[in-house]
Amino acid sequence: MDFALWIVAGLLALAFGAGGAGKIVVPKEKITAIKTGRWAEDWSPRAIKAIGALELLAAAGLILPAALGVMPVLVPLAAVGLVLVMLGAIVVHARRGENGQILVNLAYLALAAFVAWGRFGPEAFIG
Repeated sequence: MDFALWIVAGLLALAFGAGGAGKIVVPKEKITAIKTGRWAEDWSPRAIKAIGALELLAAAGLILPAALGVMPVLVPLAAVGLVLVMLGAIVVHARRGENGQILVNLAYLALAAFVAWGRFGPEAFIG
């Protein structure tokens, strides 16, 4: 179980690290030009960068605290943060009728919820 949680946390960290960095460095116009980035039409450039920063922080929080042995309780908290971000993404995509994106968000939400459950529960970092 511990190994599975590390794998899922690592994959989430890669996905949200890359996605968050992209939202921070790529201009809004280029994000909205991508089919899966049209959600950004409804948001200001500053809001998009804030979402990217939250995703980057979550990505770091999924791995670094446990890997460094510094406040590992931040791992499940980062996972809960991603659950909240994905709930917001689901609302945004539902309002826009982007049903395919909702399925992707639900998958990420489920993975983040698994990490939160596992790290708060049976495989909590103790010490």
